[in-house]
Amino acid sequence: MKRIGILSDTHGKWDDRFGQYFSDCDEVWHAGDIGDYAIVERLEEIVPVVRAVSGNIDHGMVRRKCGELEIFTVEGVKVLLTHIGGYPNRWAPGMKKMLSEEGIRLMVDGHSHILKVIYDKELGLLHVNPGAAGEAGWHRARTLVKLTIDGEDMKDCEIIELG
Repeated sequence: MKRIGILSDTHGKWDDRFGQYFSDCDEVWHAGDIGDYAIVERLEEIVPVVRAVSGNIDHGMVRRKCGELEIFTVEGVKVLLTHIGGYPNRWAPGMKKMLSEEGIRLMVDGHSHILKVIYDKELGLLHVNPGAAGEAGWHRARTLVKLTIDGEDMKDCEIIELG
């Protein structure tokens, strides 16, 4: 069983509450628009495993260290982590095909600054966009997500509003 912390769109903004909310997590996933690689380094001080992808505003060290897409397995769940992926019934071009061909069960992305947790019945996968954890952008609430992966089960999804 693994407890996962998920965030996106920090745009270089660190919040000490990331540490507070993610301290009980086994992994943290950052779905892009990190803004400053120091965000990743600070997350690494809190949890044993940090996975991060670059987003459309990222450059420099973030681009050198973080790819645009990661596919990996946690417990028995195959995961795709990216920044721009769309969501069920509005996937980015080519994303639906990739999700299907790769057998993805959990798709995590960011970019929209809109919190979404949607089950896609057609593809048999859970889509999570944690919204935006930073201050840049038009969103009103800053949000994080926590999720437990237990074998092949995804459960105990928790939405955290930072204000």
